[in-house]
Amino acid sequence: MVVHVAGKVRRPGLVRAKPGSRVADVLAMAGGALPGVDLTTLNLARPVTDGEQILVGVSGAPQPSATQPGSPTTPGTTSGEPVNLNTATLAQLESLPGVGPVLAQRILDWRTEHGRFTSVDELQEVTGVGTKKFESLKPHVHV
Repeated sequence: MVVHVAGKVRRPGLVRAKPGSRVADVLAMAGGALPGVDLTTLNLARPVTDGEQILVGVSGAPQPSATQPGSPTTPGTTSGEPVNLNTATLAQLESLPGVGPVLAQRILDWRTEHGRFTSVDELQEVTGVGTKKFESLKPHVHV
């Protein structure tokens, strides 16, 4: 799988990673973060997905499991733009209506286990997403 590592890393660009790789693994493959970069906004233990972009130390950029500075939620919902189910972070998923940390993690777990979403309808396969929840989420997500 291929992951795009960008921002304040020694060798930004595309990294070829094995399935099951984590943020820490691909960050190391990109030469690691530059000195002084705060990595606390990254969940280094989170599994990565094919086609994902990881932004390291970029102020104001959406980070995995982080919110945008000065904003109570993450990008995607505050601007009215739908959230991409294949690239959304835990925080972005939590910002969706009716999605808390448990359901957001289930969505990420489904994505890790099954690969990329090929249709928004596959969201119904996630435990905890019934017909009513799906209908409320459908306008806020895309693939």
